[in-house]
Amino acid sequence: MDKIIMKNLSFYAYHGAMDEENILGQKFFIDIDLYVDLKKAGLTDDVKDTVHYGEAYSLIKDIVTNKKFNLIEALAENIANEILNTFPLVKEINIAVKKPEAPVPGLFDYFGVEIRRKRNE
Repeated sequence: MDKIIMKNLSFYAYHGAMDEENILGQKFFIDIDLYVDLKKAGLTDDVKDTVHYGEAYSLIKDIVTNKKFNLIEALAENIANEILNTFPLVKEINIAVKKPEAPVPGLFDYFGVEIRRKRNE
């Protein structure tokens, strides 16, 4: 299956189970793969035959910056559901949510989750 790749989308948001995370906020990085049949778009060269990644980005940004979740698992699930409901050409989605400033004592690049969801057909 073909895919549209959206890598390292960066947002400042207020998700977390701890009060400080909801007050101070932190950075989140998100990678998304949209599994779509891109053959028709490749032949027609017409954006109506694909998923407009600018529109997908706007939807993701709205979810990440305007909603609040205790868990990054819930954030990822919400993004997956909204993308699948909004863009009928998306057959499957893979999302990685990375939290580089998680309130965990220690040295690390990030903590994160990765989910993969398919359209129910």
